Amino acid sequence: MRYLILLLTTVFLLSSCKDSNQETVESHTYTNELINETSPYLLQHAHNPVDWRGWNAATLQKAKDEQKLMVISIGYAACHWCHVMERESFEDSLVAATMNEHFISVKVDREERPDVDQIYINAVQLMTGSAGWPLNVITLPDGRPVWGGTYFKKEAWIDALTKIQEVYEREPEKLEEYAAKLEEGIKSMDLITLNTEAIDFSTYDTESLLENWGTTFDHRFGGYKRAPKFMMPNNYSYLLRHAVQHQDTTLLNYVTLTLDQIAFGGVYDHIGGGFARYSVDEKWHVPHFEKMLYDNAQLVSLYSNAYLVTKNPLYKEVVTETLTFIEREMTQDSSGAFYSSLDADSKTETGELEEGAYYIYTKEELQEVLGEDFELFSDYYNVNSFGKWENGHYVLIKDKHDADFVAEHNIEAEAFQKKKNTWQEQLLAYRNKRDRPRLDDKTLTSWNGLMLKGYVDAYKAFQNESYLDTALKNAHFIADSQLQESGALWHSHKDGASTINGYLEDYAAVVEAYISLYEVTMDMQWLQKSKKMTDYVFEHFFDKDKQMFYFTSKEDAALMTRTIEYRDNVIPASNSIMANNLFQLSHYYDEPTYATTAQQMLKNVEAEMAQYPSGFSNWMQLLANYQTKYYEVVVVGPEASEKIKEINKTYIPNALLAGSTEKSDAYLLEGRYVAGETLIYVCVNNTCKLPVRDPKNAIESIKITK
Repeated sequence: MRYLILLLTTVFLLSSCKDSNQETVESHTYTNELINETSPYLLQHAHNPVDWRGWNAATLQKAKDEQKLMVISIGYAACHWCHVMERESFEDSLVAATMNEHFISVKVDREERPDVDQIYINAVQLMTGSAGWPLNVITLPDGRPVWGGTYFKKEAWIDALTKIQEVYEREPEKLEEYAAKLEEGIKSMDLITLNTEAIDFSTYDTESLLENWGTTFDHRFGGYKRAPKFMMPNNYSYLLRHAVQHQDTTLLNYVTLTLDQIAFGGVYDHIGGGFARYSVDEKWHVPHFEKMLYDNAQLVSLYSNAYLVTKNPLYKEVVTETLTFIEREMTQDSSGAFYSSLDADSKTETGELEEGAYYIYTKEELQEVLGEDFELFSDYYNVNSFGKWENGHYVLIKDKHDADFVAEHNIEAEAFQKKKNTWQEQLLAYRNKRDRPRLDDKTLTSWNGLMLKGYVDAYKAFQNESYLDTALKNAHFIADSQLQESGALWHSHKDGASTINGYLEDYAAVVEAYISLYEVTMDMQWLQKSKKMTDYVFEHFFDKDKQMFYFTSKEDAALMTRTIEYRDNVIPASNSIMANNLFQLSHYYDEPTYATTAQQMLKNVEAEMAQYPSGFSNWMQLLANYQTKYYEVVVVGPEASEKIKEINKTYIPNALLAGSTEKSDAYLLEGRYVAGETLIYVCVNNTCKLPVRDPKNAIESIKITK
């Protein structure tokens, strides 16, 4: 065993550095089984000389029948280092010969199969201490991993394949022994137990959690004191809420500093709108240039809510430009479905793929496009040492608010805004002459749910009817194409076909979005669909012993382990979203099971939340609901829509909305219709104040602060 671990460690160390050497091969010389897939990521590999296969029952059975080790390589279409490894290794005939002779090679799109990805990323995390994409794992014929890592140079990859194959041929029992131990470790990673202790969340001490959390804050550039920097919208959504409810101006200043600096940085696309996935440096300057739907969706929600609190015009500008980007580049016109991502890489003039090539500029290019405006532009966007990247290129970055900039330059604000608009138009037209980043045009139900909610939150904040129109169009797409009569969801959609049984993340995100949509439309179908999907989740995903939800349905084919996703990350955990949904639905339907399950789920994660609050910030949103009064605001009457719009102009994190323009027998609406009147009822724990007619009076009666 010691020999095996030493060998595996040695192989990993040999392959641990990165090299961006560019190699190209003639396309379409080879074709493998991936040509039959719909995933853009899998199709990118369809003409590799490697005999790639998709993850399916036939592939897995072939490995067992032939008793061959499997190479399972996982990535996604926008992944820069996935492309690098493809060029260096998977397009190389020598690498392909080694893989094809000894291995069954399987390509997996992590966005299509997050269940498969989670198992193998956990395995690599256990083996090496870190993991990411591309994720490359060697497994026994039954799929149990024995070795893995992320990016590998060609020589290191061949060496690893050769050595593992030698061990498999000479001492297969050693790999079997290692696989068994690793399997135990993987199954223990997401174990969660039922917490039977009595916990009074109304008096729970969040201040000590925040004190510990605050030691990681960067008070110069916002975010955390580290690089790379991810935006982590759910972190700042909770911190914004806590700051407002506890009147903590220091914390609020930190949150707004973070939002300002992200919006100033190169991680935000100042020309085309929208956000890249993360920044490689501490000042949010140089992004990892891929643009993901899920980041932009959550950031639209965050900036919309932050605008309600601060009325900062920068936040409105960010939301407006981001949704313009989503409409222009990430939306299918006919259906209203949202696409998944834009690639980090695009082709240069020499035809080679290069990260960020579409988004960066030389000083000479900017001078040519902008003419006499270049000096003012360069001061605003730091075409200087602060904004310089590499090889004579600049990534645009701001370092001051527009009000300060126009005062410094003695320019009228309106005139300067016109200049900014002109600069954006000029540079967008200029860069559109370049090779554009590749689009991953598959539609993922979970990410569409996040983006749908982003549009609803933007509509609440800015009352732009086009945002509501887009939200409704997407909601109908999900209902018509992804939601089945039984309440089940499909996970993916492309070229008119819906595929892959939905995961918990799909149900959680769509239920959350539909509840939000109901709150602005008063259309009961969205609430009813939310309940139907929730009941389906209880039937097919719920673990009654642990009182948590599995990531996969009981209808899915069994994998090595059935995981429970509960730690919040760049996207909140599917269980944390679901717990918040249950809390809200328990109010809409007076359903005790929903209420008790939500509270039990929070109890189950409490111990780990106390140690690592930034990994449980969406759970802390649920916790906050128990720490202050939680209001049901019910608006009934012919003018309900207008009054709800007025209420939505105020940031009220501890309330839900229900409404109707006519008589209804729904739980929160029954008996509240008065002919010719539009009345607003503000209630807590089934106790209501006298109804009022003016939204301002209703808002004043709601206590937001603790």
